[in-house]
Amino acid sequence: MAISSASAFRVDSGEVTLAGHVAGPEGKPTIVLIHGYPDDSTVWDGVVADLARDHRVITYDVRGAGLSGAPSSGRGYHLGRLMADLASVLDAEAPTGKVHLVGHDWGSIQGWQALVDPRTRVRIASYTSISGPSLDLAFSAIRQRVKDEKLAALPPLLGQLLKSWYILAFHLPVLAPTLWRAGIARLWPRILKLTDGIETEAHPGQLRDGVNGINLYRANFRERMFGPKTPTIEQPVQLLVPTQDPFVSPAIFDNLSDHVPLLTREDVRTGHWLPLTDPALIADRVRRFVTHVETGADCAALAQGRRRAARHRRGAGPFAGQLALVTGAGSGIGRATALALAAKGADVIATDIDLDAAERTATLARLVGVEASARRLDVADAAAMDAFAQWVDETLGAVDIVVNNAGIGLAGDFLDTSAEDWKRVLDVNLWGVIHGSRLFGQRMVARKMRGHIVNVASAAAFMPARGLSAYATTKSAVLMMSTCLRAELADKGIGVSAICPGLIDTGITDRTTFVGVTAEEQARKRTSASRLYARRALTADSVAADIVKAIEGDRPVAMVGIEAVAGHLLGRLSPALLRRLAGADLMPK
Repeated sequence: MAISSASAFRVDSGEVTLAGHVAGPEGKPTIVLIHGYPDDSTVWDGVVADLARDHRVITYDVRGAGLSGAPSSGRGYHLGRLMADLASVLDAEAPTGKVHLVGHDWGSIQGWQALVDPRTRVRIASYTSISGPSLDLAFSAIRQRVKDEKLAALPPLLGQLLKSWYILAFHLPVLAPTLWRAGIARLWPRILKLTDGIETEAHPGQLRDGVNGINLYRANFRERMFGPKTPTIEQPVQLLVPTQDPFVSPAIFDNLSDHVPLLTREDVRTGHWLPLTDPALIADRVRRFVTHVETGADCAALAQGRRRAARHRRGAGPFAGQLALVTGAGSGIGRATALALAAKGADVIATDIDLDAAERTATLARLVGVEASARRLDVADAAAMDAFAQWVDETLGAVDIVVNNAGIGLAGDFLDTSAEDWKRVLDVNLWGVIHGSRLFGQRMVARKMRGHIVNVASAAAFMPARGLSAYATTKSAVLMMSTCLRAELADKGIGVSAICPGLIDTGITDRTTFVGVTAEEQARKRTSASRLYARRALTADSVAADIVKAIEGDRPVAMVGIEAVAGHLLGRLSPALLRRLAGADLMPK
């Protein structure tokens, strides 16, 4: 589609004439969008329609594509010629001041080059890169990795080579153009539908664009592969990294902050053709970044993006740059989990009903070099949870990992358990998990980010026992809710795991409420239960280790402790026997 309010222009650049459009009001910050292969500038139409409301937006067809002319030979697609084209467009349509550059695919490769080319670098205020690396920095990083890691570098490099199979094909003399003429051009809309779910129409120039654009690869890759430079890029750069890109591995952008000091990074769960699938997302991120560069206004998301960029390094922990929220983090499983995630590189938000305890956890987390904050939080309070989620948005940014751990113990006969007892245990053990999963799951989906939600249940979820009717009911509900939620969020790239610990020595028994007894009897039962759990000698660290494994392996359920494993197995093999065992009076005396 065409942007109806845009004005067309044509610019001569050497032997070719470039065609483009300008949209949006005069006097506003100027944004230049460069398309990739095998697209033309119409790939940006959705983005332009959004950004042109409050920015001046320039798009143009690169040489050989769309309505622009094509050079007479393949060497005419060299990056040097492409930079001359960009300079010509800027001279004609943005002769004064600096512009904000945005590039996708081969447009992104051009954008990286524009940051260092003497004809363009002083004219660029900021750059947003989508699905296209700097050829110099990418090949330089590959050479350095092979030098440092020798054979260990081969598996990840082979992974990227498999994604980049088409580059080799494009260098074969006859194959690629023949395939385009044989049917790829005609089938291109169907290919986009199959790979990214994109509904689009074929356009008459698709064959020409596809065949001409092959020269982009032939004219540039060999030179950069065998003689890459390692420039330092001074302009602010924003990386939008599609994690489902079949052509570009996210790892190719690791360590980039060594050469780009003003770098921010956001990984988004999308495929390669982000301008077509998610134009509103691009417009939002570009608008926010341009505002930051123009006015200095910062926000939590950009600050988090800078932290993520700095932490994305080879050899960093698996959660480096991620933000983990742990409820009930003041002690026991919560504290152990917060520290285990911090040790793997995650920044941590430790929450607890006891702020001092949460502060101690945050202090311990900082000792391993991550950022950590503490917050008092009653997970049973829906309004407080909603306000907390807003505070996280505005102060810290997007949460990647949520561990809904906060819980309370309640034991005693069903008939002695009051309505108030039931309300409290349901509010904390079940509603607390619901609030955390819902509020932060919604945000993960809205941001198109990968994430993981961990809900701490219990072996009591599938092991009935007299005296645990209320507690077991809440934990069984948590397990079932987690299983259902996992099914709902699977296609959105968000994992959900339920953790079912057995007898864990965490101190929860010291705070368990025993109903239907005197204060003296409750104290005695707490002491007896604590001794039993201590003799079992299974610690919170064991649960934390299994939580980390569940996140890394995207495990649906993790049983912790032989009693949990045995109880789950028994429930499958002989439910009747499990019910008979439930009648045994195992409550502390």
